[in-house]
Amino acid sequence: MEILIIAVAGLLVIAAGNQLAPRVGVASPLLLLALGAGVGFLPFVSAIELDPDIVLEVVLPPLLFSTAVSMPVMDFRRELRAVAALAVGLVAVSATIIGLVVHAVMPTIALPWAIALGAVLSPTDAVAITVARGSGVSQRIITILEGEGLFNDATALILLSSATAAGIAHSADALQPAALVSGFLTSLALALAIGWAVGEGSIRVRSRITNPTADTVVSFTIPFLASLPTDYLGGSGLVAAVVAGLVISFRRPRLLPPAHRQTAQQNWRTIELILEGGIFLFMGLQAYGIVQDVVDGGFGLRAAVLLAAGTGALAVLVRVAFVAPLLVWLRRVRRRHRQHLEEERQRLERFETRLEQARDIDDELLAKHGLSAEQWHQAVTGWRDRLERGQRRQRRRGADLDYFTADPLGPREGAVIVWAGMRGAVTLAAAQTLPLTTPNRPFLLLVALLVASGSLVIQGLTLGGVIRLVRPRMASRTADDAERERLLRLLGDAATSRHADALTPAEARELAIETIRVQRHALLDARDEGLFSSSSLEYALERLDAKEILLTTAE
Repeated sequence: MEILIIAVAGLLVIAAGNQLAPRVGVASPLLLLALGAGVGFLPFVSAIELDPDIVLEVVLPPLLFSTAVSMPVMDFRRELRAVAALAVGLVAVSATIIGLVVHAVMPTIALPWAIALGAVLSPTDAVAITVARGSGVSQRIITILEGEGLFNDATALILLSSATAAGIAHSADALQPAALVSGFLTSLALALAIGWAVGEGSIRVRSRITNPTADTVVSFTIPFLASLPTDYLGGSGLVAAVVAGLVISFRRPRLLPPAHRQTAQQNWRTIELILEGGIFLFMGLQAYGIVQDVVDGGFGLRAAVLLAAGTGALAVLVRVAFVAPLLVWLRRVRRRHRQHLEEERQRLERFETRLEQARDIDDELLAKHGLSAEQWHQAVTGWRDRLERGQRRQRRRGADLDYFTADPLGPREGAVIVWAGMRGAVTLAAAQTLPLTTPNRPFLLLVALLVASGSLVIQGLTLGGVIRLVRPRMASRTADDAERERLLRLLGDAATSRHADALTPAEARELAIETIRVQRHALLDARDEGLFSSSSLEYALERLDAKEILLTTAE
């Protein structure tokens, strides 16, 4: 009964927090964090400690899966370089630098445990990005931040595991670069393989389910079907859940009926609201217990606060030093790609010219080479298919370059990427996985809590001011409207061959549904070539889905 009362109270607090947040001008995660901390410090509330396995194995897989399903795969593919650099390179660099500085400042913390703390503090939180999502910045920034938050947990947890093993063994052998790289690649390979297999298999199974509610129930199992076996085999279960989500995000518009997608999306939004709100609420509730452990152990609150402030500031400085050259490198890559695209265009033009000439070859020349007209026709058809594939690839690369050119990342955007990279509940959950025998464990937990909560509060509350100060490129409503008009014309062209002359109402309805499906295929083909922005594609897809649902539910 007590657990049920707590659960009901928690749900009501989460709902109230999300309702009140816009009115007080604070993001709901920050409000729930403050509410949790306030309740936790009440004298009649006992200390609360949430099992970290619940966060890492129960809460985070569906949360990250839901975020991945909602992420446009086209945008993620385009930002893969930036995401990989931040999720792997920045985490490794941050963990190492923070660990070295912590060990130098507090020699009583051995280097392996200092690096373990650095690994805990390094990754940003994909859930915490909800603070930045409503700020109006460009979709490129949101995609990079979300992608980083989805994948950097794997790097951090591998570093944490290796540092913990080194600390227990009193040896730094587990922190050798070769061992870390090998462990990371093995973990990533397992996650990619299992995540892809689960995503591809589950979407095919769901395509055969006729009941939208049953389909939604199956979707609830997917993040765990991906994460549990991956964790058991030694891979990153969180990354596996993310990969499964990305596969489903890409495949579901072609394979799942609109009613299934809409039902699943609505239910997943509710699940996401509960889990996201709960994780920040419990993060605040645990504050009292962690502080009390530090006081009881005589570790010193002042030292923890000072170390948290120093490491938090250091993490931001390292992020600045990493993001600045990263943006320069990305601009150089874009220039090289523009040059390669022009070279490829010229090669395709030469190939097309030779192909046109090949059509006019005479029978005498064919006989000289021992070829029949049928064989030559098959060869020309194969070359034509090859040319069309090359032209599609060139159109997609050209669309990618247009995407980068229309929304470049300069110093202003880099400042937002730096400041919006907040720590969150993953930091505290990862810190709580430290063994109970870890030296100064309560002290390290408090530092992790202070850095995570301080990052959320300070960066979250000031992000809007930073955006107004640096004035980055914002999402353009005018450009979106113009693109949507072009997209609607594309849909109109796809439907021009469908006529409804002299049809019964039932036949007209079936023809209308078939027309919508033809339009959807044209829309998804345009998506695969990157011809429109993800926001415009989503807008058009939602319109088509609404029309089809209306027609299929009509009497």
